[in-house]
Amino acid sequence: MPFINSKISTPLSKEQETRIKEQLGKAVELIPGKSENWLMLGFEPETSLYFRGDNSQPTAFVEVSIYGSENSSAFEKLTGEICRIYEDVLGISPDHIYIKYQPVSSWGWNGSNL
Repeated sequence: MPFINSKISTPLSKEQETRIKEQLGKAVELIPGKSENWLMLGFEPETSLYFRGDNSQPTAFVEVSIYGSENSSAFEKLTGEICRIYEDVLGISPDHIYIKYQPVSSWGWNGSNL
């Protein structure tokens, strides 16, 4: 049950959103036991983001919440893939992307907790 939320400093066209959605759906499989079947995505385009005191370059802050325990090696692989996707689709340089991972021990869905 991953949730990936992206705060992006640039506009996001429907085509770009679809491309990111499709690629993140495949990339989440880098985490054992996770798939697009349970992936939820959120996009917050045109967010005011400052990096190093400057907001003149495209920037992204990506939050990845994962039900279950931390998997550092899988998170490392996913970081590389997220950076590749956002650079390819939005032109955001990997050195202007922060990714936050948060393992979640309790997750609610369908009226109860897992």
